[in-house]
This record gives sequence, structure tokens and C-alpha cells, in this order.
Amino acid sequence: MASAPARIRVGLIGYGYAGRTFHAPLIRAVPALDLRVVASSDPAKVWADLPGLDVVADPAAVAASDGVDLLVIASPNDTHAPLAQIALEAGKHVVVDKPFTLDLAEARGLVALARRQSRMLSVFHNRRWDSDYLSVRRAIAEGVIGKVRHFEAHFDRFRPQVRDRWREGAGPGGGIWYDLGPHLVDQALQLFGLPDRVTANLARLRPGALSDDWAHVVLAYRDLRVVLQASMLVAGGSSRFVVHGEAGSLIKERSDIQEQQLLAGMAPGAPGWGEDPDGIAIHDGSGAVAHAPAVVGDQRRYYADLARQLVQGVVESSAALEALHVMACLEAALIAARTGTSVALTLTPGERDASGCG
Repeated sequence: MASAPARIRVGLIGYGYAGRTFHAPLIRAVPALDLRVVASSDPAKVWADLPGLDVVADPAAVAASDGVDLLVIASPNDTHAPLAQIALEAGKHVVVDKPFTLDLAEARGLVALARRQSRMLSVFHNRRWDSDYLSVRRAIAEGVIGKVRHFEAHFDRFRPQVRDRWREGAGPGGGIWYDLGPHLVDQALQLFGLPDRVTANLARLRPGALSDDWAHVVLAYRDLRVVLQASMLVAGGSSRFVVHGEAGSLIKERSDIQEQQLLAGMAPGAPGWGEDPDGIAIHDGSGAVAHAPAVVGDQRRYYADLARQLVQGVVESSAALEALHVMACLEAALIAARTGTSVALTLTPGERDASGCG
């Protein structure tokens, strides 16, 4: 009898919100992945969820460990690039939580290093497998509103008090645009490809805010405008997606529920996982409104797809270049907001040609 294939040994750096809520449960839900070690300064928090798991204090030691095949980096944003570099140089495959890096130059350096090392480099864009996005993507692909001319996406919260956490601090990589902007940009690029230009307005609206807590960014295409909005001062929520086309409009009101399910302790894949009771409303312009059920979301697919590629020996994929494109848009928006101008992406012709998006 043939022996079972060896599982991919995974090291996780960081057991804060992202590591604990998303990465650890999703990794453990994929049979081909074996979470072996976590780098954390709070072993008790890790052991409360994962009794007996190896926990070490030094992230660099995990990045360079011989007992790890795949390193997942879920630490503060300013540590992403240096830890990914250590891991790639040690021959590890690497997953980096969003944002990929602090700037486009760091991202380019890591993509080049991954190619030299023949290692997989991917950014955790888990929101590609959210029910809200998948539902809108399906409706657009089916042509229910004709050619899209206006696409609007919101990630809004109501958190009027500034919290003492690095995501809201004044340090490098803080602020709502680096926190939620990567999801908004990645989904837009998956749907429409690279924009021609980017305009942006970033602001601190809450008393005592140390970094941007409001973002309004427009991706300009020849015959399409994509509006990306994020705010910490939206009580009652806002429509997750509003899309206008030549034959009508569609609205997706509520967001994917997987994050709430994970916070409630639901195991990924349990009955009801990713099932979204809020469908899409489709307006035809005559007053008639049709409703389509939502697609079931499943963020496990990020790690399942990654594991499948690694088991098959695939290390060169579109993931790293797609992450580079997201960074180019994030950086262009920062420049546009600072200068009050419309900014083109500073990608090389080779980077653009390799897009594969749209």
C-alpha cells in the first residue's frame, strides 16, 4: 500500500487578531497542511486554543527553521518584508498577510528573491472567497446588468474610539488604507484588471486618530470608475457593493459572515459555514427588482489552493505578481492623497503584461 503523502509543515508568525482569527483555523482546516509552530510573545494565548503546540518567542528563528516548509507571516506590517526575506533565503515558501509590504520597492525585492530561490510567495487575499464578492462577481460575469460602468465597494465599521493597537497607530503601515485597502483593491483588480490612474483622499476623522481612518479612492479606467471606500464612522453599516451597468444595477447589502463565524468559534467547513442569507438585488431600470441568492463563501480555498500547488510542485504562480499590482495601487493612492493629483501606476511593461487579471 502506498504511503500517504507528507503534509506541508507550516510555521505561523504572529498570534494577534489575524493569526488567531483567520490563519490558524484556516490552516488547520486543510488536510495537506500541518501547523507545527507559532512565533508569539504570549504562549498562554496560543496554548488556550492549540494545546501542546510548539511556541517560540523569536520570529526569525521560525522563519529560518529546518522544521518548516511554509512560513505564514501575520505580524505587524513593518515586519513583513524582513521576515519574508529571511524565510525565502532559508528556502521556505512564504505567505504574507496583507498588506504585502510597506511599499512597492520592498514588494519588488521579495518577488525577485522568490524567483531566484524558486519558492512560492503569496499574499493572504482571503476576501476573494467571501460570499459577497463571489456573488457580485458571478452576477457581473452572467451579464445581468450589462457592461459595468460604475463599481462601488465599501468596508465600513463603527468604531468611534481610537484603540491602542498597531493597526491604528502612527507607525509605518498603520491606518485604514493599509488595513482594509488591500482587500478592496485586490477584488477590484481581479474583476477589472489594472486601472489607468488612481485618485485618493485619506483623512483622520476621529478625535485622537493617529493614522488615516477614512479612505475614498477612485480607480479610473477608460470607460469605468471604481470607487473604494473605507471608514471607521459608519453606524448601521452601508451597502457592501453597488454596481451600475448599461442594463441595470445590482446591490449587495450585507457582508460575508465568515469572520463573525470564526470569532464565534465555528470551525471552517462546519454546517452553515459561509452561508450568506443576504442575496443580491438586481434593478432593471423600470422599477422591477429581481433577487439572486448569494454564493456560499469559503476562505479555506485560499490555503487549499496553495497547498494543492505546493503538493504538485508548483512554485511559480501569478500570486506574487498579483500582490505586486495591489501594492502599486496602494502606493499610488498614498501619493495621490498627499499630492492631490491623479497618479499612474509605476509598473514596468513586463509587470503589466504579466497581470493575468480582468
